[in-house]
Amino acid sequence: MKIKSISDIHNAIFYPLKSWAEQSTGNWNILIGVGFLLLMGSAIFAYVFHKKIGPDDERTNKISLKSAYCMLLAIILCDMIFPKDYMWNIFFLFKYTLAFLAGGIYLAIQYKKDFS
Repeated sequence: MKIKSISDIHNAIFYPLKSWAEQSTGNWNILIGVGFLLLMGSAIFAYVFHKKIGPDDERTNKISLKSAYCMLLAIILCDMIFPKDYMWNIFFLFKYTLAFLAGGIYLAIQYKKDFS
């Protein structure tokens, strides 16, 4: 695949994944299964560190808001990177997986910084 303009970068990056996923239904199911497991794992990761931070007060509200800000930035970045022409439902799954993971990583860093 040749890149002729900036808009072709999405296709150059994600077209091999599309080709692999469309080869068989097993590949498609593997992609969905891995995405769902990553979504559940990252949501649990973020939830655990949110509970470890503690009850709501002045300090933890600020941490929670910054975690939500990291999640929003991850969603916006994924919206700019992921293609919208094909496999949008798979990329929707991975977008929120990365958002939960970004928020959880921020919470883990703050927890380590404040409590270790």
